[in-house]
Amino acid sequence: MTQDWIKARLDETGVGVLTLNRAEIMNALSPPLLDALAREIDALVENGARSLVITGAGRAFCAGADLGTAAGFEAQAREEAGTTGLQHFYHPFLRKLRACPVPLVAAVNGVAGGAGMSLAMMCDIICAGRSAVFLQAFRNVGLVPDCGSTWLLPRLVGLVRARELSLLGNRLGAEQALAWGLVNRVFADDELLDGATALARALADGPVGALGRIRQLYWESPSNDFETQLDLEDAFQSEMSAGPDFREGVAAFLEKRRPDFRNPG
Repeated sequence: MTQDWIKARLDETGVGVLTLNRAEIMNALSPPLLDALAREIDALVENGARSLVITGAGRAFCAGADLGTAAGFEAQAREEAGTTGLQHFYHPFLRKLRACPVPLVAAVNGVAGGAGMSLAMMCDIICAGRSAVFLQAFRNVGLVPDCGSTWLLPRLVGLVRARELSLLGNRLGAEQALAWGLVNRVFADDELLDGATALARALADGPVGALGRIRQLYWESPSNDFETQLDLEDAFQSEMSAGPDFREGVAAFLEKRRPDFRNPG
């Protein structure tokens, strides 16, 4: 049943595009959809994807959790693992995104609400269509933010703005999201996917090993002290400087040409 819930394709440049495909419920998240998305991410990376774009079908990127099925999956989590639904289903998926070895680009079309906003914030670069709307929808149904929202959001827009968005549940439009630092680029709606894919292609042209380590450095940075972060940079730099991408980068610099990180030699 879930096989059509995610559309996945890998283009000739190594960019994988994943489309949440439950437009009838605004691509709301559920454990089966998360499982399908995780499988497709793994398959694309295993088949050579060098960067990934995540977007949604229809008029929404992702409206949040599918509240119509939430109670059933909460009961399943308690029966199977003695944990909450968040711990059993959602947190492992969030950790998978954090550990993804290639860069992630979100192409936010329409509404990104609740856990759907978290999905966008887990990506390295966030692109938004001009009509996109970001919404901390939890308070509107009597819940608190989850799926990492209270960790991710203040680090992107600051504590004062994050607290306001969460307490009031106001909609944040694309242009304001850009001004606040939540998104990297705003495109006309009909140019969003092309724009996001172009950024993903620029990432795919880069030294993917180093980009993966850059991802990890910035994930670790907020919780590390300065000395710990220096040590981590040193460890990753030693690893990267022994690899073929560094040799290609230096050779290209000396030869005054563009580096070819796809075929570093």
